[in-house]
Amino acid sequence: MMQQLYDFLEQQPFLVSILRLLFWVLFIIVGIRLLRKIARNRIDNVSFRYKTQKGIEVFGYVLIAILFLVFFTAGNIKDYSLVIGLFTAGITFTLQELILSIAGSFYIFAVRVYTPGDRIEINGIKGDVIDIDSIYTTIMEMGEWVSSDNYSGRIVKISNAFVFKGPIKNYSMDFPFVWDELNILVTYESDVELAKKIVLDSSMELLSDYVEGSKAKWGEMVERYYIENATLEPTIAIKLTDNWIEVNVRYITDYKLRRGTRHKLFDSIQKEALRTDGKVILASATLQLLKIPEVDVRIKHNG
Repeated sequence: MMQQLYDFLEQQPFLVSILRLLFWVLFIIVGIRLLRKIARNRIDNVSFRYKTQKGIEVFGYVLIAILFLVFFTAGNIKDYSLVIGLFTAGITFTLQELILSIAGSFYIFAVRVYTPGDRIEINGIKGDVIDIDSIYTTIMEMGEWVSSDNYSGRIVKISNAFVFKGPIKNYSMDFPFVWDELNILVTYESDVELAKKIVLDSSMELLSDYVEGSKAKWGEMVERYYIENATLEPTIAIKLTDNWIEVNVRYITDYKLRRGTRHKLFDSIQKEALRTDGKVILASATLQLLKIPEVDVRIKHNG
């Protein structure tokens, strides 16, 4: 039986080459997993451990690519060019999404579209990137049923192929600040100039560190990209409505602290408004129910 198998393999050099290639590919994959496990157990520093694991993974895939390159350029398979062409075309069509995902991973690392730790929005999903491998980008999701910039608790895996299919919104690359707005509603009986002063002073006091920290980063943005200079200090705009006066403040803050900044800013403005002894009154939608006047109906009977 063994002799027959040996004779058969001797007559099929191409099959032997395929089996040898698959063996080495399997050997490299097992080696990658083993080395990643060793790095995970032996390295304490989180950042260095992550980079080491990624380096091992990339090195392994490079070795596999070299194996395939050597295999398809070897002289002993030149008679199988048609078979190889059809086989390659079939594999490419069947695994096009997988191939595009692997290409996307190289594109992400080469161009630095985003890196672990960045806050991005891709394919309608927003969150922090916690891992990037050869096929998927793993995101800690934000939003959905949770308000503002809070984690929902779900881990989302997105194919790296999406970097070629749509826009990627990065909240932290190059300029780790975002502009936000807060509307303060005051009644028409309020001192509007005092209300504007309270809103602006509270914003300047609370956000001065963000403004100073963002100036250097914005300067780098202006030098690197075709973009106009922007006002980084808080600005005020007034809007009159049917019910109240809307004082809008636009300000810059850290992209990870947007929710906390809004809370602190509104709390500060509210406390200052209460100290004005009624000169500035925060407005709200109210509904007043009026009592219907009583009607005295008397029926007069004839006879």
